[in-house]
Amino acid sequence: MTVSKKTALNRIAKELGGKMVEFAGWEMPIQFSGIVDEHNTVRTAAGLFDVSHMGEIEFKGKDAFTAVQRLVCNDVAGMSIGQAMYSGLLYPNGTFVDDLLVHKISDEHFMLCVNAGNCDKDFAWMKDNTSGDVEVVNTSLETSQLALQGKKAKTILQKLTPIDLSTIKYYWFAFGEVAGVENLLIAATGYTGERGFEVYVPNEHAERLFREIMKAGEEFGIKPIGLGARDTLRFEAGMMLYGNDIDDTTTPLEANLNWIVKMNAGDFIGRDALQQQMNEGLKRRLVGFEMVGAGIPRHGYNIVAGDKKIGYVTSGTKAPFLAKAIGLGYVPIDMTEFGAQIHIDIRGRAVEAKVIPTPFYRRPRLKKKKKI
Repeated sequence: MTVSKKTALNRIAKELGGKMVEFAGWEMPIQFSGIVDEHNTVRTAAGLFDVSHMGEIEFKGKDAFTAVQRLVCNDVAGMSIGQAMYSGLLYPNGTFVDDLLVHKISDEHFMLCVNAGNCDKDFAWMKDNTSGDVEVVNTSLETSQLALQGKKAKTILQKLTPIDLSTIKYYWFAFGEVAGVENLLIAATGYTGERGFEVYVPNEHAERLFREIMKAGEEFGIKPIGLGARDTLRFEAGMMLYGNDIDDTTTPLEANLNWIVKMNAGDFIGRDALQQQMNEGLKRRLVGFEMVGAGIPRHGYNIVAGDKKIGYVTSGTKAPFLAKAIGLGYVPIDMTEFGAQIHIDIRGRAVEAKVIPTPFYRRPRLKKKKKI
């Protein structure tokens, strides 16, 4: 029997009534008050997630930049110190080892945040494909990660830190004190489609920090959030999930992630295969769709034309905030135009859907006050 690893916040999750499940080798809370309630709490107020199961891999040394630039398909050369970037870690055939976030701490120090279930695989791949004066260190088991997300997130966290959080732009980060714990990496990133922060903290301070954030957020209706709502939130926001929407059979071009592929970013692993795919043209691509007929699409359902399978659903549900049945799926390239009619096989019924733009949900922008 496999024993799941436990994060430093496992005790708090159980104390707060979390329903615990095994996920990627970890015992994690899938929900607390309920997925729909937690989802809508993040959309309208703020929620606090334990995402300490995620992996952190650091590159340190004179050749750290060269190593990371070769490993990922986005352009590390364009990053400034204090900037974070979404990218792909690819095999030579252009498919995903994983997707990840790159944080540039200095010219010779980068931290890559990877998916929990891929951490050991990613670390081995990175080590095997790195050379020169660089140390590659897996600090995952020493590090906890708290994600505070939602429209009230900045107001809540600002109560606990002297850093002016309004100066940390989206996909940037800073080091500073939070709730008396010094030198924490505070990143304006997240996996929900809302503005918020991901705070990286040594395990020994994680429980205290979690409690302080929950206390600071009481007046704003903060709630603990489980992995169930994390998935529905990222899905509404059109963010990829490794193992569903992307994996070692899909390329960034097929996944509609062209924007993270920078062909002028040197000879990164997978570049030649992606160039060939560009030259030959895509045969399929990931699209968003909305159900027209009655039914809810689920991961693994077939997309059909008559009695022929032409694609498959990667993610799908009745979106809690948008309150409609939507999905993501791979379809032939000639069926990717907005408005194109497709059919989802739902328990033997071919139910009509139509291709629509993604992300399904966009955070409302605050209106600027008019100058008088």
